[in-house]
Amino acid sequence: MLDFPRWRVVMLNALIVLSILVAIPSFLPKAWLDRIPDGVPKETISLGLDLAGGSHILLEADTAQLARDRLESLEDSVRTAMRRAEPRISIDNVSRTGGKLSFVVPDSAQIDAAREALLPITANSTGGRDWTIEVTDGNRITLSPSGTGNTTVLDQAMNSAKDVIDRRINALGTLEPTIIRQGADRIVVQVPGLQDPQALKNLIGKTAKLEFKLVDEGADPEQTAQGKARVGSQVLPYPDNPTGIPYIAVRRLGGISGDKLTGAQQSFDSQDNQPVVNIQFDGEGGQRFARMTQQNTGKLFAIILDGQVISAPRINEPILGGASQISGSFTVESANQLAIALNSGALPVDLKVVEERSVGPDLGADSIKSGVLAALIGTAGVLLWMMLSYGRFGVYASYALIINVSMILAVMALFNATLTLPGIAGFVLTIGAAVDANVLINERIREERRKGRRVIQALENGYKEASRAIFDANITNVIAAVLLFIFGSGPIRGFAVVLMIGIVTSVFTAVTLTRMWVAGWVKRARPQDLNI
Repeated sequence: MLDFPRWRVVMLNALIVLSILVAIPSFLPKAWLDRIPDGVPKETISLGLDLAGGSHILLEADTAQLARDRLESLEDSVRTAMRRAEPRISIDNVSRTGGKLSFVVPDSAQIDAAREALLPITANSTGGRDWTIEVTDGNRITLSPSGTGNTTVLDQAMNSAKDVIDRRINALGTLEPTIIRQGADRIVVQVPGLQDPQALKNLIGKTAKLEFKLVDEGADPEQTAQGKARVGSQVLPYPDNPTGIPYIAVRRLGGISGDKLTGAQQSFDSQDNQPVVNIQFDGEGGQRFARMTQQNTGKLFAIILDGQVISAPRINEPILGGASQISGSFTVESANQLAIALNSGALPVDLKVVEERSVGPDLGADSIKSGVLAALIGTAGVLLWMMLSYGRFGVYASYALIINVSMILAVMALFNATLTLPGIAGFVLTIGAAVDANVLINERIREERRKGRRVIQALENGYKEASRAIFDANITNVIAAVLLFIFGSGPIRGFAVVLMIGIVTSVFTAVTLTRMWVAGWVKRARPQDLNI
């Protein structure tokens, strides 16, 4: 147990020095960090919202809008299915009222065929049905959302929205955001250290729903100016319309949606050097875009972002490369934000801010000051007690505790972990618990000496027997910390991270490092007794 080869001693001492070097940058001001040359460890610990300040936003989904979009998508699918049926099934009197879609099949003999064509559309991946099919008045078919279908769609939309928000915030270069769902239709977003919360709200709130639809050039300009559209079209806002009419009529169904994009990048127009966004479609989207431009050369098509037309260029020639350009009244910043939003994907549901809080860095500074003070007082008290109780062995335990603190900070810095106020609490708790292993070892050595064991035998038995209890006790603590990390969120996870790291490093320093120091002292001094 006390046999330490020279190579092992060198390796452990190198590990100690490395952990101290990695931990130091977390205490340095940013101006000093910038002066550290590349290649030298300069990773630091990120501070959570409660320590660094930042923004807390609560978002709520517009479930009514989700239901409307779902109905519109269903209508498009129904029309496509009826058109592709053999023979083609004609439908009439299409209505979307009361959250239901209904239409009339003029030829009663085609009712069964229409019902069969609807089965694949209304089925879901679990074998159930998102929509119930009902035939009334002999030839009217009504599609109603099922209860499980509504719940499933909302749950999928919220999970997708959470992922999209995460990608958008990380694209800003913000560290360690907390993004969690709250209830069925809400998402909590916490971003530490963000200096411009309004930009965050603008980016998160942008649905980034991109569509390409043909302009209804046969629409009456007077009716369009009044916000009225004929059947099959819809009127959308067009603030930059060259004609001066702030609206434009587009075909309601068909077109291409932004989910076919594979990339978007802010750039500049080669002719007027104005900021634009270059986009690239995937294979299917590129084919559909090429087909649309081939079949409608010479016609206008609208580029629609979040229900508002930002440009309506004319298709002068087919666009076959799967690439296009979005132009409008962009600044470099707004074009870059649009590119980020498009790259992260469209929000599947509109989100509105229902609660907003800002945490100032001054409050975080007070929390850090209080936490550090508590840690220093706790550490000093533990060190004093250990040295008074166990003499030389208490000094070794105190060294191990200091190295333990350095290792915790080094590991957190390497993994860019976030330190929160509960994390500081976990840090203080770890300091108090770190000496438990040394107490067990030292008391076991005392017991062995009382039994008349020799110095070497007492040391070997003390470390060997105490190590079993130490590992057993700390395995249960690690399991508890892992469960807190898996099922917790936000500050609870921060506490769990610090606790897990602290448990591992405290066992390593208390058992391995103190044993190395004790072995070195025994070899040098050859003590006849242990003053412990």
